[in-house]
Amino acid sequence: MIFEVKNGSFGYGKKHILNNISFDIKNGDVMSVLGSNGVGKTTLLKCMMGFLKWNEGETYIDKTPLKNIPSKEVWKKIAYVPQAKGSAFPYSALDMTVLGRSAHIGTFKQPKKEDIDIALKAMKDVGILYLKDKLCTQMSGGELQMVLIARALTVSPDMLVLDEPESNLDFKNQLIILDTIKNLSKERNISAIVNTHYPAHALQISDKALMLNRDGTSFYGNSSEVINEENMKKAFNVNVHVDEFVMGKNIYRSVIPLSLA
Repeated sequence: MIFEVKNGSFGYGKKHILNNISFDIKNGDVMSVLGSNGVGKTTLLKCMMGFLKWNEGETYIDKTPLKNIPSKEVWKKIAYVPQAKGSAFPYSALDMTVLGRSAHIGTFKQPKKEDIDIALKAMKDVGILYLKDKLCTQMSGGELQMVLIARALTVSPDMLVLDEPESNLDFKNQLIILDTIKNLSKERNISAIVNTHYPAHALQISDKALMLNRDGTSFYGNSSEVINEENMKKAFNVNVHVDEFVMGKNIYRSVIPLSLA
């Protein structure tokens, strides 16, 4: 699947939040969306998925405008993973994961054995089968985030859209989330668009990056080219140092904030 946004612009009244946004990703690509607070990252996700209507421009799936594709078909191709902010419902992890099959089950119908088996496989794939009987109200943020990813996988999507999946998690759970996204892209050829506050994470897992600026403009391209000191200064109004080091067989990149610009 090729997912594209061409010349997307959005604003309220005369205030433009997003201006002439264009990008494309294909199966197996990971793209990170970066920008300062309030710059429009979540608005971008809503526009590109059709929750908000672009003022100008269009979203395409395999060259077909998103608005021309039945929503039920869209949500078989794309799965949205919101931020894990705790669950108000005492569902077990398995029950929550099975909810991802709703596009296939239909309204007022009960899940079949096939749906439960698919949910169990999704939990196994992300390494949380041991949580299947635990209530979501009793989970840590990292556990619940993994359940939400498993839930998204039950539709066998071509693309995941994740809104700040590693926020408010400790180092270990951040790494688990990042490794899961990376492995899904490589092993299952699933593309991902990840809204993140962590430039170093974007460098770690992303093929491409879209950096939003306060004036509505953006930088888009290979993550290693987009996430540089000059672009970070414009987007965040902060002086940073981008460093690279080798440990074992791996190359790591870090982004260190130095001072206000």
